[in-house]
Amino acid sequence: MRAVRFHQYGDPQVLAIEDAPEPHAGPGQVRIAVRAASVNPIDWKIRAGYLAEMMPTTFPAIPGTDAAGVVDEVGEGTSGVEIGDTVFGLAVSGGAAELAVLGAWAPVPAPWSLEQAAAAGLVSATAIAGLDALGDLAGRTVLLEGAAGGVGSAAVEVAIARGARVIGTASETHHEFLRSLGATPVTYGAGLAARVAAAAPDGVDAALDLAGSGSLADLVAIVGDPAKVATVADFTAAALGVTVVQGDANASANLALAAELGTSGSYTPRVEATYPVEQVAEAHARVQAGHSQGKVVLTL
Repeated sequence: MRAVRFHQYGDPQVLAIEDAPEPHAGPGQVRIAVRAASVNPIDWKIRAGYLAEMMPTTFPAIPGTDAAGVVDEVGEGTSGVEIGDTVFGLAVSGGAAELAVLGAWAPVPAPWSLEQAAAAGLVSATAIAGLDALGDLAGRTVLLEGAAGGVGSAAVEVAIARGARVIGTASETHHEFLRSLGATPVTYGAGLAARVAAAAPDGVDAALDLAGSGSLADLVAIVGDPAKVATVADFTAAALGVTVVQGDANASANLALAAELGTSGSYTPRVEATYPVEQVAEAHARVQAGHSQGKVVLTL
């Protein structure tokens, strides 16, 4: 099969299209013929070697966590899915390839394109896991730090679907985008507490950090209780008593919830740009540059 691979850590130019052995679905897994795969920040960080100690890579490696396509192989003991089903989910074999094995998946909702489905996996699973840590959101005001990115925009829509009022932090260039999602935008950084107080004079009930920008102490001060603050991005949180959420926790159930929200129109994955897989280096460079308002997707 054709696949994107890299043989050493480095900049986007280490990525190349090569022939690679076909992966096969193991117990509890499915294999898909990939139609689209998205690039997440974790993908370029692994490629660049930033996570080498935490997540060592065996070379050659195929990048990519998210993929969407058509099931062509079902692993032993796997139920609820058949060959020919169109699904999206989290790849365990690398998503940027003609064939990918998924460890967690859900049916692609009818309103979504395959590009949107490829954009949804990791961000929706992470957003839902983070919001679950905050408890029942109905009628509550939630502060989302880093609300305009891929995980953040998913969290905005999921929180609103659960009945929350959302205050979302972002740079001013993304404020109109957040308003279009139904959130009240505020600018992040120094003076955040005063801006949040102006936007939510009755206070904030809970906060979720999606940015990992070092703002946890401010979020705790705004909410008033570290038990009501969670993060998916800052692993120094334990010192503050803040809950750290693993983005792939309960992934299968969370992907199914995302698909339900997609079917009802409550959640629409945002795609900022698409690239043919042959332009994978350009796609990685774009994500690495940051400040995206949606996902970058590769098409195969």
